[in-house]
Amino acid sequence: MAVAEDKKTSIKGGEFLIKETPASQIFIPEEFNEEQQMIADTCRDFLRTEVWPRLNEIDQAKSPELMSSLMDKAGELGLMGTVVPEEYGGFGMNFNTSMLVAEATGAGNSFSVALSAHTGIGTLPIVYYGNESQKAQYLPKLASGEWKAAYCLTEPDSGSDANSGKTKAKLSEDGKHYIINGQKMWITNGGFADVFIVFAKVVDASGQTDKNLSAFIIEKTFGGITMNEPEHKMGIKGSDTRQIFFNDCLVPVENMISEQGNGFKIAVNILNIGRIKLAAAALGGSKQVAKQVINYANERKQFGTSISNFGAIKHKLAEMAIRMFTTESAAYRVGQNIDDLIITLKEKGLNDAEAKLKALEELAIECAIMKVHGSEVLDYVVDEGVQVYGGMGYSADAPMDRAYRDSRINRIFEGTNEINRLLVVDMLLKRAMKGQLDLMGPAMAVGKEIMSIPDFGFDEDEALFAAEKKVIRNLKKAVLMVAGSAVQKFMTKLSDEQEIIMNLADMIIETYVAESVLLRVEKRIDLLGAEANALQKDIAQVYLNEAVEKVNNAGKSAITSFAESDELRVMLMGLKRFTKIEPLNLKDARRRIADALIAKNDYIF
Repeated sequence: MAVAEDKKTSIKGGEFLIKETPASQIFIPEEFNEEQQMIADTCRDFLRTEVWPRLNEIDQAKSPELMSSLMDKAGELGLMGTVVPEEYGGFGMNFNTSMLVAEATGAGNSFSVALSAHTGIGTLPIVYYGNESQKAQYLPKLASGEWKAAYCLTEPDSGSDANSGKTKAKLSEDGKHYIINGQKMWITNGGFADVFIVFAKVVDASGQTDKNLSAFIIEKTFGGITMNEPEHKMGIKGSDTRQIFFNDCLVPVENMISEQGNGFKIAVNILNIGRIKLAAAALGGSKQVAKQVINYANERKQFGTSISNFGAIKHKLAEMAIRMFTTESAAYRVGQNIDDLIITLKEKGLNDAEAKLKALEELAIECAIMKVHGSEVLDYVVDEGVQVYGGMGYSADAPMDRAYRDSRINRIFEGTNEINRLLVVDMLLKRAMKGQLDLMGPAMAVGKEIMSIPDFGFDEDEALFAAEKKVIRNLKKAVLMVAGSAVQKFMTKLSDEQEIIMNLADMIIETYVAESVLLRVEKRIDLLGAEANALQKDIAQVYLNEAVEKVNNAGKSAITSFAESDELRVMLMGLKRFTKIEPLNLKDARRRIADALIAKNDYIF
């Protein structure tokens, strides 16, 4: 596994807002080695031979047997054990390699959902929190695919507020079992799972219920488990999604994961993993749709020529590529940060599981950022895909129908995008209040800067992307200015101002991904030369221009929501100063990108 050069000894989530990252310190997808690429090719070959030819059959299946059999075949290839340690029958891949697997399998529609539910939220609680006995008992069968897993957290009245679940676990009189009673819903793989990771609140002998959830490993054979028929859903129709009922289900006390009351922490940390992996899977889905759209645009003729020759279509094709390339740049940046931090933490004495959990907890902000960005890029790609297909895009006989419907769940999975936006800002501010991240110091400095005379001089630095990096620095100043003023205005009541928090989150997200794509292209140029990266440079510069506009709009919305009179004028002046960028002919840049896609009849990045 290629590790970023000059690896940081300390990585803190959210520090990108106040620090500059050298391009040499990030990992880019071009650095995946031959073995990693072979693993990804195996995943793609599996989709090509086993899944794509049967997509209609999968969607129309009346029972879970077909999906279960596909999971068996995936298990035979080792796709079910990618993150399980080698001593328990898995491959023990590092984090960024597991991200590549998530991307490569992400184009499998309903199958991708089933696979990721098993390998992610269904298996990882045992990998990271299980004791040695639990790992030895369950992981080998989960890694081989002999047993399939499901994750039972959501309840009818407990969705985003996961800790409000009402499922109860009461200790039996002989102290040997927990008696589980409750209802779970939207359970992926519910119809064929052998093992359920179930969250419940323990009730003591006096009838008092814990405030926090606990987590349990429950086998289907324990009894007391019933379920409804599969849910009828808008999309991912082949994914077996059920309501599960636990009625006096007897669970051995040794099947509690971790310790009593630790379930909510387990759920949150596993969701962090799910969020960044979802970004990778959404990227894989986006690439597959983009290929289909490019092919169709070249084949479809109107007014005597392929519609790919029209500027309006070129704009769409280029914009798809720009957003996908940017998501990819940021996602693998986060993945490598996680890997690097795991290494650092292990060097400091933490064991493997502790290091991985701590690293994921530290980079939870970036995981949430990527969940939002990746899922919204996929939605953009499929929506414009329908548009390029035109009338055929609305036909169930064309691929955009399924792609459009299957995409929509990703903005809800792993916490809605609204919840994730709130989390991005909330986590940043909490870390600042605890002294873990100095945001207010830089924010105050920016406040003083906007009262000073602006620098109208030209930046004569001829280093690569010097001007663009200055733009990124200014976008960070815009974020700090708005965030600092909002905190001073509302103090602890800022959490009630969700619209402003959403604006701040959008500013942060756009700044992070714009910086990520710029760093990737800078490193590519260093490795491969400028001539080989002319189109990638176009991508980075177009996206940066778009990010500046989005940051300006979100900042303006936030500022006008709470500032008045002189404060309003000063802040808008500061925002204008911090969201300046040299004009770029965006049309020509997009056309160059689109022409390359059209010429190759494929997504080439």
